[in-house]
Amino acid sequence: MTALPVSIIGVPTDVGAGRRGASMGPEALRVAGITQAIARFGAEVRDCGNLSGPTNPDLPAVNGFRHMPEVVAWNRSLHVALHAELRDGRLPIMLGGDHCLAIGSISAVARHCRETGKQLRILWFDAHADFNTATLTPSGNIHGMPVACLCGHGPADLTHIGGMMPAIAPHEIRQIGIRSVDEGEKRFLAGIGIEVFDMRYVDEVGMRATMEQALAGVGPQTHLHVSLDVDFLDPDIAPGVGTTIPGGPTYREAQLCMEMIADTGRLCSLDIVELNPALDLRNMTAELAVDLVESLFGKSTLMRMHQ
Repeated sequence: MTALPVSIIGVPTDVGAGRRGASMGPEALRVAGITQAIARFGAEVRDCGNLSGPTNPDLPAVNGFRHMPEVVAWNRSLHVALHAELRDGRLPIMLGGDHCLAIGSISAVARHCRETGKQLRILWFDAHADFNTATLTPSGNIHGMPVACLCGHGPADLTHIGGMMPAIAPHEIRQIGIRSVDEGEKRFLAGIGIEVFDMRYVDEVGMRATMEQALAGVGPQTHLHVSLDVDFLDPDIAPGVGTTIPGGPTYREAQLCMEMIADTGRLCSLDIVELNPALDLRNMTAELAVDLVESLFGKSTLMRMHQ
């Protein structure tokens, strides 16, 4: 459990996605009780409301990118807001919105780590690697590009948010649950050196061993950032996403991930993205996401004595 006060920042946009609806994600998470759920664990929670930005023009790609000006505007705004919460000693939770927003949130976290001398570790829970570029992308949707942009591969307007390019180094990120990677993206990713724990790996060694490796080296000087794309979860339990990929983690596997992160006591910032209430069933995906957040903040079945 964290002792840090928590700030919730809603970012209601789907400009980076191929399907509309993720812009309603922040409100669905609030309806599912995210603020009250975190407060139950003793954290002081401040809901900062929603950021505002350009509407989704729903236009085709230009030079390999859809909605570049809108994506840049939202991410710059998020970067400023999230960095301010970190500077105030708070744990920011970004409620998306689509996953292009990780460019703004993680660039702010990386900047904060540079300023405070902390070591950054990013756990990227996702069905997709999100390592496309304008030349590799089949769609131009920027929610398929944030990891590439954060590692310095992309347009300057996105790679330089936060004043440092690249914002992160490949060794600072671990990807978990990956099971859908485009062909060109696969080759590009292999040469970069990011540790990717795909679903075959999880199947072979189990989620506990996977998470032990993903968390190896996390210590007192680590700022642990979790970027949770809800399509990480199996669509049988989380149907409310725009890009469902079968074969994701089960409810218990997902809970174990969050419980092991909570055990480290190092969680310092969080993204929850790609929740699409228009495709959900009675808000069940939002409620599951809140359930996982409770585990991140220390909910467990039994009191455990840690060594």
